[in-house]
Amino acid sequence: MRLIVITAPEPLPGEARALTALLEAGADRLHLRRPGASEEELAALLEAIPSGLRPRISLHDHHGLARRGAAGGIHLNGRNPEPPEGFRGPVSRSCHSLDELDRWRNRCDYLFLSPLFDSISKQGYRAAFPLQTLREAARHGTIDSRVMALGGVDPDRMPQVRELGFGGAAILGYLWNDYRPDDLDGLLQRFERLRAATGRTAPREAGTCGRCPL
Repeated sequence: MRLIVITAPEPLPGEARALTALLEAGADRLHLRRPGASEEELAALLEAIPSGLRPRISLHDHHGLARRGAAGGIHLNGRNPEPPEGFRGPVSRSCHSLDELDRWRNRCDYLFLSPLFDSISKQGYRAAFPLQTLREAARHGTIDSRVMALGGVDPDRMPQVRELGFGGAAILGYLWNDYRPDDLDGLLQRFERLRAATGRTAPREAGTCGRCPL
C-alpha cells in the first residue's frame, strides 16, 4: 500500500526539514497543498527540499512550477480542473463520489476518494460512504490500486482501507495535528506507525522518475 503525505494548509515552522524527512522515511509522494500561497512562496519551499526528492512532489496550485521542473506532478481540483498544456508528469485528482472516480480514472494516474472516514483535520467533515457501498465498489473495480483513501485515515483504520481494495491512503490530520518543529522524531514515529499498519516493514525504494506516479 502507498502512503501519500498532504501538507498542512498553512505554513509550519521547520516545514521543509519535516517534509524532507518524511520523503526520506518512505512516503511515496508528497502533495503540496497550500491554497493561499503565492507562486514565489511555493517555489521557495520547493527549493528548500533536496532536488532528488522533488520528482515525488505533486502541486495542487501553481502548476506552472511543475511544468518548469520544480516538482514532478500536479493534482487537479476545483481551482485547477485541467493540467497545463504539454505537461507529461503524473496527474492526480480529488473525487468525492464513486461517479467521479469512474469519470476521471482514464485521465489520471491516481485518484483520491474522500471523505472515507470522519476527518481528523476538519471538524464536522463526516464520512460520506456507507461501508457496504465501498465494498460493492471494490467488487465492481471502481475502487482499485489507483484509488487512495483520504479523510480520517490513521494506523487503526489502515487495515480496513486495505480490506476495501484501496491502493493506499493520503494522510493529513494524523501527521500534522500534533506537529511541533522541535519534535521531528514524534512526526516520524507517527509516520512509522502508518507504514507498519500497511504491512511495509522497510522504506520503499521510491523511484525518482517524474513520470512514475507512486
